[in-house]
Amino acid sequence: MRECLEAISRLRPHPDDVLVIDNSSGDKETERVAREFGVRYTVEPITGLSRARNRGIAESNTDLIAYIDDDGRADEKWLGLLMAPFADPLVALATGETVEFDCEVDAVKAKPSRLLTSRSPLWFEIATFGGLGFGTNMVVRRSVCTGDQLFDVRLGRGTPIRLGEESHAFASLLKRGYTAVHVPQAIVVHPSGPRDVQLEASSSMAYWLLLFVESPHHRGDLLRFLFRRVRRVPLSWDRNPQLPGDIITSGWRVYLRAVLHALRLLARGWN
Repeated sequence: MRECLEAISRLRPHPDDVLVIDNSSGDKETERVAREFGVRYTVEPITGLSRARNRGIAESNTDLIAYIDDDGRADEKWLGLLMAPFADPLVALATGETVEFDCEVDAVKAKPSRLLTSRSPLWFEIATFGGLGFGTNMVVRRSVCTGDQLFDVRLGRGTPIRLGEESHAFASLLKRGYTAVHVPQAIVVHPSGPRDVQLEASSSMAYWLLLFVESPHHRGDLLRFLFRRVRRVPLSWDRNPQLPGDIITSGWRVYLRAVLHALRLLARGWN
């Protein structure tokens, strides 16, 4: 977190307010580092990344809310680049590119910005499956949040379904007629942690099933997307990473176990 806050201190423009959400019962060392950098510190004791992000909405006092994970490092121009699209009142969301430490940043910055609405081709699968980026690199307009809620508390780390909370929120905003913009030049360097392919597969399938149940108008889109991924057909839209990934290439045994586990996760997530 110290390295994250050091990078935030170098942002140009500098944020009006910086808030650390501690998603635990409280940690003195985390609070000490936050105070050292002169930023606000708040505890959200109920475990769950979505709850922490929603708490950030509740505690914020600015028109735009930027999110970054505590192990992310923002480029100096990150905030300014993500704020620029909000000159359009229909823009509710802007995301940037999240990269590894050894990424060729110049190649990433050369990518064009992308705009997405509910009138765009394939918008639902793009929004819900990573085509707009990830939650460690995003800005949302506070006025589009329903009360202090945007992220589904059944999703994200700290819940049975450990992913998808930001993508689910992205799609909900587009459904309401808002616009999302992806700005590749707005870069956050974020390390990848250890992976459990079977656990990821189970959470991914549970997320897909939740979308299938709760988005009846998009079931055809979901089935087509799943069919293409299982067949390892390249996506027609930009996604990082573009390749099918370890889950898809692991074989049918992983798929079957993931489906069975996903049904249990989904039942737990609905309770």
